[in-house]
Amino acid sequence: MFPDFRRAGARACGSAVAMLLASCSVLPPADVKLDVPYVSTPEEVVAEMLDMAKLGPGDLLYDLGCGDGRIVISAARRFGTRGVGVDIDSRRVADAAAAARSAGVTDRVRFLKQDLFETDFSEASVVTLYLFPELNARLKPKLLALKPGTRIVSHNFGIAGWPPEASSDVEVRGNVHRLFLWTVPQAR
Repeated sequence: MFPDFRRAGARACGSAVAMLLASCSVLPPADVKLDVPYVSTPEEVVAEMLDMAKLGPGDLLYDLGCGDGRIVISAARRFGTRGVGVDIDSRRVADAAAAARSAGVTDRVRFLKQDLFETDFSEASVVTLYLFPELNARLKPKLLALKPGTRIVSHNFGIAGWPPEASSDVEVRGNVHRLFLWTVPQAR
């Protein structure tokens, strides 16, 4: 006499779950073992990182562990800066290159599928990082060997034994992102 609401509800719920799963983008695993999981940097944080670095059109920015390329692309769009994104995951490099084409900045940026520890970024005037502290510590000798005056901005993680000259907090949707700035000193 009364409809079986449980069965109808289960069918409707099952259909909704199927539609939800069909609409989700399930990414395949990275093509290499990653030292850091991919987590995109919010646009508000990107803007503050670039402002902290005092970017200009004459700068060459290297983003180590560039993910989808948003830092390099934003620098090219806002400041006319040339940039190089480095990531070990070919899927991320392809995503970054596609985003650069969409943004119309392929004349100023490029993306390399490389291990950042084997990458020559000695020409950089700005370096950005969103890596774990142990990776920042491993990079420290290469960072200190850069030209004096090179600016380094890190998202959320410091560099052991090298106090930042400035830091900034950016709140995005209730989450606080801490940024750190260093300038490579003159050789002693």
